[in-house]
Amino acid sequence: MRLGKPIWWLLPGVFSLIVFAYLLTLVQTEAAGRAYAAYGGIYIAASLVWLWAVESVRPDRWDIAGASICLIGAAVILWGPRG
Repeated sequence: MRLGKPIWWLLPGVFSLIVFAYLLTLVQTEAAGRAYAAYGGIYIAASLVWLWAVESVRPDRWDIAGASICLIGAAVILWGPRG
Protein backbone atom coordinates (compact mmCIF):
# COMPACT_ATOMS: atom_id res chain seq x y z
CA MET A 1 0.00 0.00 0.00
CA ARG A 2 2.91 2.35 0.71
CA LEU A 3 4.07 1.87 -2.87
CA GLY A 4 0.78 3.19 -4.20
CA LYS A 5 -0.29 -0.19 -5.57
CA PRO A 6 -3.97 -1.14 -5.78
CA ILE A 7 -5.48 -3.09 -2.90
CA TRP A 8 -5.68 -6.29 -4.98
CA TRP A 9 -1.85 -6.54 -4.68
CA LEU A 10 -2.51 -7.85 -1.17
CA LEU A 11 -4.33 -10.90 -2.51
CA PRO A 12 -1.25 -13.01 -3.41
CA GLY A 13 0.17 -12.52 0.07
CA VAL A 14 -3.09 -13.32 1.81
CA PHE A 15 -3.63 -16.34 -0.43
CA SER A 16 -0.14 -17.70 0.24
CA LEU A 17 -0.64 -17.36 4.01
CA ILE A 18 -3.96 -19.20 3.79
CA VAL A 19 -2.38 -21.99 1.73
CA PHE A 20 0.51 -22.24 4.19
CA ALA A 21 -1.83 -22.44 7.18
CA TYR A 22 -3.86 -25.14 5.46
CA LEU A 23 -0.77 -27.17 4.49
CA LEU A 24 0.52 -26.95 8.05
CA THR A 25 -2.66 -28.67 9.24
CA LEU A 26 -1.76 -31.67 7.03
CA VAL A 27 1.58 -32.24 8.78
CA GLN A 28 1.69 -34.85 11.52
CA THR A 29 1.49 -33.21 14.94
CA GLU A 30 4.94 -34.24 16.13
CA ALA A 31 6.53 -32.72 13.01
CA ALA A 32 4.49 -29.49 12.80
CA GLY A 33 7.05 -27.44 14.72
CA ARG A 34 9.81 -28.69 12.45
CA ALA A 35 7.76 -27.82 9.35
CA TYR A 36 7.07 -24.34 10.71
CA ALA A 37 10.78 -23.78 11.46
CA ALA A 38 11.71 -24.85 7.93
CA TYR A 39 9.04 -22.51 6.56
CA GLY A 40 10.98 -19.62 8.09
CA GLY A 41 13.92 -20.22 5.75
CA ILE A 42 11.64 -20.40 2.73
CA TYR A 43 9.81 -17.25 3.82
CA ILE A 44 13.06 -15.28 4.04
CA ALA A 45 14.19 -16.37 0.58
CA ALA A 46 10.76 -15.59 -0.89
CA SER A 47 10.87 -12.15 0.71
CA LEU A 48 14.09 -11.38 -1.11
CA VAL A 49 12.58 -12.53 -4.40
CA TRP A 50 9.64 -10.21 -3.71
CA LEU A 51 12.05 -7.37 -2.88
CA TRP A 52 13.74 -7.81 -6.24
CA ALA A 53 10.75 -8.64 -8.47
CA VAL A 54 8.11 -6.31 -7.08
CA GLU A 55 9.93 -3.54 -5.26
CA SER A 56 12.79 -3.38 -7.80
CA VAL A 57 15.44 -3.45 -5.06
CA ARG A 58 18.24 -5.84 -5.90
CA PRO A 59 19.35 -7.91 -2.89
CA ASP A 60 22.99 -7.38 -1.97
CA ARG A 61 25.55 -10.03 -1.06
CA TRP A 62 24.57 -9.90 2.61
CA ASP A 63 20.92 -10.51 1.75
CA ILE A 64 21.91 -13.50 -0.39
CA ALA A 65 24.29 -14.83 2.26
CA GLY A 66 21.65 -14.54 4.99
CA ALA A 67 18.97 -16.23 2.90
CA SER A 68 21.43 -19.01 1.98
CA ILE A 69 22.19 -19.62 5.64
CA CYS A 70 18.47 -19.78 6.37
CA LEU A 71 17.83 -22.24 3.54
CA ILE A 72 20.72 -24.42 4.69
CA GLY A 73 19.24 -24.32 8.19
CA ALA A 74 15.83 -25.30 6.83
CA ALA A 75 17.42 -28.24 4.98
CA VAL A 76 19.16 -29.39 8.17
CA ILE A 77 15.88 -29.18 10.08
CA LEU A 78 13.97 -31.10 7.41
CA TRP A 79 16.49 -33.72 6.37
CA GLY A 80 18.92 -34.03 9.27
CA PRO A 81 19.39 -37.60 10.54
CA ARG A 82 17.14 -38.45 13.45
CA GLY A 83 17.77 -41.12 16.03
